[in-house]
Amino acid sequence: MSCWETLADYGLRSLGYGERLLPRSDFTLCQQVVLIGSGMIWNIYFGVLALLSGFFLATAAAVGKASTNPVLQRLSNGFIFVFRGSPLFIQFFFAHFLFVALKGVSPVFDAFSAAWLGALIVLFLNTAAYSGEIFYGALQSVPKGDMEAADAYGLAGWARFRRITWPTMLRLAWPAYTNEAIFLFHATTLVYFSGFPALQQRGDALYYASYFADKTFNPFVPYPILAIYFILVTLGILALFGLVNRRLNRHLPQEQRARMKFRPNLLR
Repeated sequence: MSCWETLADYGLRSLGYGERLLPRSDFTLCQQVVLIGSGMIWNIYFGVLALLSGFFLATAAAVGKASTNPVLQRLSNGFIFVFRGSPLFIQFFFAHFLFVALKGVSPVFDAFSAAWLGALIVLFLNTAAYSGEIFYGALQSVPKGDMEAADAYGLAGWARFRRITWPTMLRLAWPAYTNEAIFLFHATTLVYFSGFPALQQRGDALYYASYFADKTFNPFVPYPILAIYFILVTLGILALFGLVNRRLNRHLPQEQRARMKFRPNLLR
């Protein structure tokens, strides 16, 4: 089988298209690259949707934590504390058993016990909590001079938040938020260990990498391939977020613009 035939058979296998059976023997490098790349579709799916939806919840959590309303402040503080204070793997574990229990109560919850929705919800809440704390710190760092200038121009309420507070918060938080986005994509590999099932062998990238490592007894081929894929994703995130960072800082002189730095979290 040529590499082009392998790509046609297994390129979209993680989505259920193409050859149903995984190769059993005589594994080629092309098969490993294609199948692990096919699994990356799910990792990108989890990362992109969790990041986009988590961004808005994180903004709301940050505003709630900075609010003078005690109810909003306690709710936001509690949400951020719970999801930042517990390991992500434990959150997957409890969410899986919760959704399985709810599945027995009503068929409405059937989809929640599957990885495509259940694991996505956990990642969404986790990144929203971490990003919310980042945004809250940026809100606290908004220069008072900006607020005084907004008052001088008669801006108040929603108009002041939309035109002054929120853009300044994003500009200050963006470098740290970029690191959170990178870590989120790396954390999608935990879905493989989370207990959410991979139906009909349609798993993520780590699922296929582990499959080849178990079958060949050689982890030094599939796992480096997996690492290369995630390095490429990281480079893509840095490039995309770098463009946004330059857009947010376009009004500043070149020497005053915040530079993007990759600072990985060693512990979560």
